[in-house]
Amino acid sequence: MNTPLLIPCPTCNGLNRIPAERLADQPRCGRCKSSVLLSKPFELKQGDYASQIKGDLPLLVDVWADWCGPCKSFAPVFEQAAAQLAGKCRLAKLDSEANPQLSAQLGIRSIPSLILFKNGKEVARQSGAFPLPQLMAWLRSQGI
Repeated sequence: MNTPLLIPCPTCNGLNRIPAERLADQPRCGRCKSSVLLSKPFELKQGDYASQIKGDLPLLVDVWADWCGPCKSFAPVFEQAAAQLAGKCRLAKLDSEANPQLSAQLGIRSIPSLILFKNGKEVARQSGAFPLPQLMAWLRSQGI
């Protein structure tokens, strides 16, 4: 018997039960009908954080700011990673300027910073911008 995965909707934060074999079928949220699994990063905000770190698929958060040059140069790499990881890992962007409380709660000292969450807990953190092959190698080392 295949246990369904619990995956939060990036739009409304509703938890969805999705059978693992259906992840490639572009599942829709039972509440708001939006796509549950995106092939691009979604915006993470203070009010969404507690809901979004839950679930059975890991969540990789890119903490950035608009004034940060390395953050801007890393953005296309993060977009490419999201397209490659759809159905394996969810990717979100957290604007540290727009969400100062959450940035402080997460202990952000430098940007860009990547934080990987699994089952509601932070499991890894990496600072700095790097090329796609290095990002994917780091994620593989984390079991993604």
